[in-house]
Amino acid sequence: MEALGFWAIVIIAFVLLMTMTLVFLASRYKRCPSDQILVIFGKVGAGQSADCIHGGGALVWPLIQDYAFMDLTPMTINIPLQNALSQQNIRINVPSTFTVGISTEPGIMNNAAERLLNLPQEEIEEMAKEIIFGQLRLTVASLTIEQINQDRERFLEEIRKNVAPELNKIGLYLINVNITDITDSSDYIESIGKKAAAEAINQAKIDVAEQEKHGEIGQAQASKEKEIKVAENVAEAEKGKKRAEADQRIFVQQQETAATIGEASADREKEIKVAENLAEAEKGRKHADADKRVYVQEQEATAVAGENKAKADIANAEAELAVKRAEAEQRGEVAKREALVEIQKAQYRAEQERLNAEEIVKREIEKREIEIAAEAEAEKRRREARGEADATLMKYEAEARGIKQVLESKASGYAELVQSCDGDARSAATLLMIEKIEEIVNMQVEAIKNLKIDKITVWDSGTSNNGDTTTANFLSGFVKSLPPLHDIAEMAGLDLPKYLGRMAVTETPETSEDQPKTPAS
Repeated sequence: MEALGFWAIVIIAFVLLMTMTLVFLASRYKRCPSDQILVIFGKVGAGQSADCIHGGGALVWPLIQDYAFMDLTPMTINIPLQNALSQQNIRINVPSTFTVGISTEPGIMNNAAERLLNLPQEEIEEMAKEIIFGQLRLTVASLTIEQINQDRERFLEEIRKNVAPELNKIGLYLINVNITDITDSSDYIESIGKKAAAEAINQAKIDVAEQEKHGEIGQAQASKEKEIKVAENVAEAEKGKKRAEADQRIFVQQQETAATIGEASADREKEIKVAENLAEAEKGRKHADADKRVYVQEQEATAVAGENKAKADIANAEAELAVKRAEAEQRGEVAKREALVEIQKAQYRAEQERLNAEEIVKREIEKREIEIAAEAEAEKRRREARGEADATLMKYEAEARGIKQVLESKASGYAELVQSCDGDARSAATLLMIEKIEEIVNMQVEAIKNLKIDKITVWDSGTSNNGDTTTANFLSGFVKSLPPLHDIAEMAGLDLPKYLGRMAVTETPETSEDQPKTPAS
């Protein structure tokens, strides 16, 4: 019994130990949700600061390991970028929205675990915002306005290429970039849009005019073909009609000729029969007379007379037949010629109508082409005038900006010059005057050098009071007629420095005895 009790205690203790072990292991086994990353830190392996798990689970050992979760919910960051300098030195505004999140790639997850674990979302967003600001300015500075505004796909690709690697360094990855609207302070982008819109409108007008031209040409061609076909059909109908009338008249004439010939033949046979009957009657009568008189002589005479008369009758009949045949042939030929004349007249009228139709269509096409060419030339001149006006305006604006910058630079330089003279404007003016002395001297030299004196005649009557000749006095006076530098500076209200020399004092009778002469420097 004691042995059974001992083993029962051992079994119960073992079961309790196993149950407690399973409960402990179950409590230390951590499962990772799909929208989070499980970060196990502590003693996780040689050379590793943390073990990141996305999906599944892992056993976290007590004392030597601990765990935390990082949220994978995307973060939306608004980047109101203002006055970013483009490649053309034009400042633009690029308001945009970036969507970022913690990456699930192994290397980038470890970066997130090292730099973002246990940080609040506001600090993570602020850190990502600073990175995006810097890289977005860098991207804008590497592109022109046209590339940024027109080729948005390339612009977004450049942003991803510059921003994504920097975000990966802190464990984030770029999900989406949305550029809302790009503007600039100088309205350069708006001008590009207006130019593109104007070009599109002008191209549409050109396309419409081109299509209208094709339509008008096609319509004119169809009308021309229609009129030609109608004229040809009318001509064919007229020719058929005239041909039928000519055939009808020829047939009638042929029937009339045949009837006339038949009548002539019947008349001839009738006359022959009548002549024969008369001859028989005459022969009977003559025979009776011959019987009555001398039979043989009367018979011969009667025979000769009968033959002659028969021949005469035959000749008359043949002559009348020939005359009627000739008249019938004449009428038939005349009818044939008249029919041919009518046919030719119909053909002439049809051809004339066809040529008139072709000429009218040709004139209409030429008229339309001239109108289209005139409209195109007018539109070209309007565009050229508009382009010249824009170019002139831009030129004057550029000159105005240049003059303004020059004046601003001069004003800044003068201000610095006065400041360097401790605020003494007179000293500053003296320095500026000294800079111009060399130019004034050059101008004096040029004035004398360019004098063209053909001839100078001096009537020298002798020497002057001081022993010089009159000619020498003339030349020295001529040279002294040029204004000295000291006089010019004095007229400008300035005193030149002493190292440039002084003006010699002119002797007067009162001062020559009391004061010594000052030598000219």
